[in-house]
Amino acid sequence: MNLFDYVDSKTQEHLSDLYEFLRIPSISAQSQHKPDIERAAQWVAERLRRVGLDSVEILPTKMHPLVYGESLHAPGKPTILFYGHYDVQPADPLDLWTSPPFEPTLRDGQLFGRGTADDKGQVHIHIRALDALRQVTGKLPINLKVLIEGEEEVGSENLWDFVQANKARLKADALIVSDTSMLARGVPSITYGLRGLNYYQIELTGPAQDVHSGVFGGAIPNPLQVLTELFAKLHDKNFRVAIPGFYDRVATLSRAERKALNALPWKEKEFRKTVGAPGLAGEKGFTIVERLWCRPTLELNGIWGGYIGEGAKTVIPSKAYAKFSTRLVPLQEPKEIARLVERQIRRLLPKTVHCKFQTLSMGKPWVAAYTHPYFQVARDALEKGFKKRAVFIREGGSIPFVTQMHDTFKVPCILLGFGLPDENAHAPDEHIALENYFGGIKAVASFYEGLGNLK
Repeated sequence: MNLFDYVDSKTQEHLSDLYEFLRIPSISAQSQHKPDIERAAQWVAERLRRVGLDSVEILPTKMHPLVYGESLHAPGKPTILFYGHYDVQPADPLDLWTSPPFEPTLRDGQLFGRGTADDKGQVHIHIRALDALRQVTGKLPINLKVLIEGEEEVGSENLWDFVQANKARLKADALIVSDTSMLARGVPSITYGLRGLNYYQIELTGPAQDVHSGVFGGAIPNPLQVLTELFAKLHDKNFRVAIPGFYDRVATLSRAERKALNALPWKEKEFRKTVGAPGLAGEKGFTIVERLWCRPTLELNGIWGGYIGEGAKTVIPSKAYAKFSTRLVPLQEPKEIARLVERQIRRLLPKTVHCKFQTLSMGKPWVAAYTHPYFQVARDALEKGFKKRAVFIREGGSIPFVTQMHDTFKVPCILLGFGLPDENAHAPDEHIALENYFGGIKAVASFYEGLGNLK
């Protein structure tokens, strides 16, 4: 039996195993789910042992554990480090899910549930590909190291400390990550660029406590009003970020790359349908693809304060809060951008409020050439698995670990994504297309097999 026949013969087994993984509510941001995080780490470790990895360990950190395993029984063959994460985003708001977020549900060829696309489903693709290789050939064709973390959705705070302390242990010829998307349905893709991410929180305080809006209104500062006016000033009429120095170190796309990106089989009509907004917005002078992948942004992610319960309560709140982020592109330095953002915010705020500004996390952007032979092996494997031409793309999301590993080990980083842009990662009704899940297993198995055949 060949690899693809084996994968096809185990369809129900693949799904049943994935359902187990998805039912674990491993939400890294919420302390009440700490036991579920521990359970998910145990689940991953057990599956890595089943597919033949040695020395599988659950490694504690200051927050959530890492899972590490390796198989180094292919002398003379490449050594690959595969990275993924088992933690997931919170499922709120629960009332917007068609089916329960932690009860996997099949509808119209899609598997719904939190973590299906980001990133449990994609980690599971690699686990099942390794199982197929071991069952069909009796061994793994390459040397493999696997590192699966539980803090990606909260900034990977402890991952890098582990890497720095274990450089020799993690050294590999390439890093493989599956935590990205395909360009579109039927277009298998390799990502070669990611935006960086800084995440911030601001707290404004006006009066010492909430006060009556009739007795005091008109004579004292309202932190919510100040906060909304602040964010209205952080973009200009062309939707450029209105922070001095923000664009000083933005890399300029070459004419050739700009042409290549805009020639991809990407459909604006489908994008508009996915977004579902009355219209689109963004920085003037750039195409939608360029705005999404190659230009920096500032986005308000959440704002709160005051009374939001049922009925009326006429108060001026003491405090107002916001969470916001900047996506960064090559040459922008996260520390410098954080400094510029804080300086401009403090400059714009009136002296009638106190401001607490926090930078909660920082991550660098990443872009790489895709001329290394491993990229061609990946492209060939995708085309075998999906029977479609594969393309090279960039993505607007962020994976700080990729940049850190690239800068530290100076090896190719190959991002094989099997989600789709409209699969609601981080949102209600997250899902993955079954055709991409099964095609992904075949493609990854072909990729590892192809690396083992390199001369």
